[in-house]
Amino acid sequence: MATQQATLGGGCFWCLEAVYNDLKGVESAISGYAGGAVENPSYKAVCTGSTGHAEVVQVTYDPEVVSFDDLLDVFFTIHDPTTLNRQGADVGTQYRSAIYFHDGAQEAAATAKIAEHQAHWDDPIVTEVTTLDTFYPAEDYHQGYFKNNPDQMYCQIVVAPKVAKFRKAFLAKLKA
Repeated sequence: MATQQATLGGGCFWCLEAVYNDLKGVESAISGYAGGAVENPSYKAVCTGSTGHAEVVQVTYDPEVVSFDDLLDVFFTIHDPTTLNRQGADVGTQYRSAIYFHDGAQEAAATAKIAEHQAHWDDPIVTEVTTLDTFYPAEDYHQGYFKNNPDQMYCQIVVAPKVAKFRKAFLAKLKA
């Protein structure tokens, strides 16, 4: 079977990219932007919140190894889907929780996963579920950011704990 793609926004894309690149069956996780109105947005423009884009990762995966449902279980484990337009200290619409579906099956799976995961949260899940119009890869320096900058303060304080949480929860699904 051919690879498939999932496009997910859960705060800073560096966090999601680092986690998904560790997951067995994931061929790539590319940081980028989706959900906005400006063509080819820059990081600087997206950070202003004026483009309407969210920071996302586009995950290319082998569905025979890892399912879309598995990707969503990871997604709901590594970020707080109950905070509107924020993850921790990162605040703005660009940090919203979002699932940009590629087809009707992904839309149905996303809706079902939200209902399933709601039981784990006291507050309502506010994850946006919407069709993917266009994905724009982020600038090159954002790709592999955690891997390339593990000693950077944001990576130590924000990214590393999410990666550790993921590795503990999904030990059997990690790449060798």
